[in-house]
Amino acid sequence: MTTRSRTTGRSQLISYALSLLTLVALTVSGTSATAAPTARPAPSSVSGLPSTLASLAVEGTAWAMDEPGGKLRVLADSTVTDTELARLRRVTDRFAGAVTVERLNGRLRTLLSGGDGVYAGGRRCTAGVNVQSGSTYYFVTAGHCTTDLPTWYTGATMDTAVGPTTGSSFPGNDFGVVRYTNPAVPHPGTIGTVDVTGTASAYVGQRVCTRGATTGVRCGVVTALNASVNYGGGDIVHGLIQTNICAEPGDSGGPLYAGDKVIGILSGGSGNCATGGTTYYQPIGEALSTYGLSVY
Repeated sequence: MTTRSRTTGRSQLISYALSLLTLVALTVSGTSATAAPTARPAPSSVSGLPSTLASLAVEGTAWAMDEPGGKLRVLADSTVTDTELARLRRVTDRFAGAVTVERLNGRLRTLLSGGDGVYAGGRRCTAGVNVQSGSTYYFVTAGHCTTDLPTWYTGATMDTAVGPTTGSSFPGNDFGVVRYTNPAVPHPGTIGTVDVTGTASAYVGQRVCTRGATTGVRCGVVTALNASVNYGGGDIVHGLIQTNICAEPGDSGGPLYAGDKVIGILSGGSGNCATGGTTYYQPIGEALSTYGLSVY
């Protein structure tokens, strides 16, 4: 081999080696870029989003922070149109990774209808928990039940009166109070066979049960706190406890409890007890403190 040939071969080898090193560097660089995690917005970055969602005024929506996942969950029921859903997504897309938008089965509604339970004006709800102030006794139920209905009865024929509505807070909150004035109507400090000994605050993952006039006793877990629900017609309620327990019309006002402690009062939800659902509860503490009441 001539000196010229050896020199040419050496140059080609060096050029090949440099090309190979460049390819490896690019590959490593590309792999590193791909593997780098995408930063997820911190929960604080969505702190203003709930008020934005409320201002959109899309009926049939609810939102709450999913604590285990660290995301804000926005739920849209079956009445939310595709156009309205697109509006929600345009707002939430700016917070990719920190917000989810999901469809609910059925319609979000306050759970009110005719049937067994406590009655007023042809409506039925569920008495939540018996309470007292001194020697005067009441029961707490949902505020959307008691609003504008002055007197409550034990049956659909409305032959036996319980007493008058003495307080209502709805929307914003969802609790109401009815006073016992008929001595013939018993008012034990129980939920079914459970003897109530006090109240408690909810926490995510807590095992809880509810008791309603329509569906009886149902149990599940708390899935979120401080939830907001837009029931429609301007009726938006904030600060609710969200659970995966089902409920149906007539269950409104029923108690949410853990063991012998009362936690909340049923406001509303979506779905039913044939296919499952999501329900929302007014924390009991606010209702009791507003009217100076206590369980017994």
